[in-house]
Amino acid sequence: MAEANQPRPTAQAQTPYNLAAQTVSDPMTKDLNPQKQHMGDESMVRTLAAQTEAIWPQERELIATYRLPATAGVLDVGSGTGEFSARLAEYLPQSKLLGVEILPQSVTYARQHHGRLAPRLDFKVGDAFALEFPDQRFDFVTCRHMLQSVPEPQRVIAELIRVTRPGGRLHLLVEDYGMIHAYPTRRELDGFWQRAMAGFVNAMHVDPRIGRRTWTELHSRGVRDLAVHYITVDTLRVPRDTMARIFESWRDGYANTVAELAGMSSDEAYAGFTDMADCIRDPQGYAVWHVPIVTGLKA
Repeated sequence: MAEANQPRPTAQAQTPYNLAAQTVSDPMTKDLNPQKQHMGDESMVRTLAAQTEAIWPQERELIATYRLPATAGVLDVGSGTGEFSARLAEYLPQSKLLGVEILPQSVTYARQHHGRLAPRLDFKVGDAFALEFPDQRFDFVTCRHMLQSVPEPQRVIAELIRVTRPGGRLHLLVEDYGMIHAYPTRRELDGFWQRAMAGFVNAMHVDPRIGRRTWTELHSRGVRDLAVHYITVDTLRVPRDTMARIFESWRDGYANTVAELAGMSSDEAYAGFTDMADCIRDPQGYAVWHVPIVTGLKA
């Protein structure tokens, strides 16, 4: 592990990443699931559990405002281990829900751990870039914590809209790693996140700031009644242990990759995440992660 006197990133390393890197268009150069190793790691089970624990109480209040049909047909794309899908199924006790996830091991996990809700809740292996459903199939389509991890997220967005019925609701929780702040920390974390984001953009052609441009993506496709809501995951609204576990599980799953892609030492990458978690656990510290949710109705 890094020591407290680890040097800060250089000024050059803190240069914001180039958004133009997202525009690489040759599909033969890109893996459409470049983070599958991370998504399949045991740390992702912890990540999704902690994130859902932190976010669901505020997200449930937002979903309550949608006034969904009691028997809504629901599709959760990128359902992972099913933590959100299960809570949504409990919240909508007369609805049928299907979670679609590309990793078979995650589907198996979700079925085993949320089997009490079957057959009303089910999970299947599927590709978000080519959903195996007819047009206009679902009343409520959700996609959470996924669009920042894949190249060409606009293609997934188009599929989400396609399978939503006219008048149906879209609910996209879209991460933005420029919306994370903490104080006090041993290191200057803005530079750390900038370097980390740049590495993923350049190597994986993903957009770690997809949260701020999703409204425009939906607007350009004719989605109406658009709104952007922010879940505030901070040390005032979320238990410190829950919030700290998010960053610790990110660290355990991603620190080595961040080091490789951002040109850091392993100790430096590990320490960046640990600094965040330590600040969260410090009663004198304040940390916040603003999580955008973009929602609207299909025209």
